Parts: sequence; C-alpha cells; structure tokens
Amino acid sequence: MTVVLALRCADGLVLAADSQITEPDRGLTYPAQKLHGLGKHAAWAGSGSRAVLYDLEQMFDAQPETIVEASDVGRALQARVVPVLQHHYENFIEDVPGQKTSGATPATYVLAAGYSDDKPFIVDLDPHGLIGHYEDIGFQAIGSGAPMAQQARALLSNFRMNQRPVEYGVIAALRVLHALDETSPTVGGPMDICRITPDGADHLSPDDIDEAGAQVRRWRDLERETLDRLFES
Repeated sequence: MTVVLALRCADGLVLAADSQITEPDRGLTYPAQKLHGLGKHAAWAGSGSRAVLYDLEQMFDAQPETIVEASDVGRALQARVVPVLQHHYENFIEDVPGQKTSGATPATYVLAAGYSDDKPFIVDLDPHGLIGHYEDIGFQAIGSGAPMAQQARALLSNFRMNQRPVEYGVIAALRVLHALDETSPTVGGPMDICRITPDGADHLSPDDIDEAGAQVRRWRDLERETLDRLFES
C-alpha cells in the first residue's frame, strides 16, 4: 500500500509519503523513495507501477523547470506522463504462461505540488491521464491508502490547517502518516516530507522528521489533557 498526500497551508504546501513498497505476488516488502524534487519550487510522488514511476523519474529529473514554469502545470505533466503510460499499457503482458495472475498492472497515479509563477498548485494525474486540480480544495491523496488519508483529513478539519503556517501542515501530514502506519501493515516508514513555500522546496532530513514527530506526540498529549478536563466544573 502506498499513501501520498498534499496539503495546503496559509503560506505554503506540504507533500508527504510513506516509503514502504509491497509486492504481494512475490511476498516482498521493502522501503523505496517515493517523493522526489521537481525543480527548486515543487515536488512530486507517485503510486502504482515501479516501472512507470522509474521512467517518469528519469524524465522529470531531466527537465523539471520546464514543467513547473509552464503556463499550465497540469497540461505540462500530462504531456509527459501520458506517452509513458501508453507505452507501458501497449507492452504489458497480462497473462504469462506458467504463472498465476498476480494482479500487476501499469496503472499509475502522479501527485505534484509546488509553486509556479509564485502561485501554488496541487495537481494529480490518474491512470487514464486525466488531470485534477486541488489547490483550491487544499488537500489530495493518492495510493491505496488514499481513502484512509481522506478520512484522517476530515477528522483533523477542525484544526483549519489551511489557515495556519506550513510548519503546522508538516506535523498534520506526519500525524496522518503515523495513523495509517498504525492501522495498515502495508504503510510504513521512514516517512518522507517536503515543505514548499514560494522561496523553494525543502526536503526534510531524518532529524527534521524526528523533531516533527516529537511535536506530533506533544499535540496528542495536549489533546488528551484537554479531553481529561472537558467535564470539569
């Protein structure tokens, strides 16, 4: 299971992902980098076929600024992603003689967030090549863990992260990932987070993420203390 989520705050964006890859047909689970830079002011991550994502990573690394600086970032991503998807769809062998059907598929989702001409964007592409824009909504998640991430986001909606600084968005995103890590055996760390402002994209170090984790625990403790006092006269 993969979960990638993008969150908009008052002064920036957060893109976050887990790092666990699960291949049920081969009985394998291993960590892998899912979140990647997209020039100086954006980042992207994907869910689905590792073969497709590898090709996209090579392509995006070769020309990141031409994507982010395009007048329509969604169309710029679409123009590059769709041919790669079509190539893999056309060459995918669904039934392999002598092997059980594994359920493998080239279907892949892409989620990108950042700033283009100082304007924030949250854009995804689905396996059909369709573009979704979520900068106005302020949240999007992809991957098999996306429905649970959406539920977690709804539970945190009263904290109004879209009105708070991006530092709050970092701990909110990490709290969602931690919740999914606790409830799903196929979501796991280390967690990967990119904090993005008009000044640039900052990929958090393991120490930064550990510090954010301490803030998540403090947040939970404060909530518990508040609940303990709820019925005090």
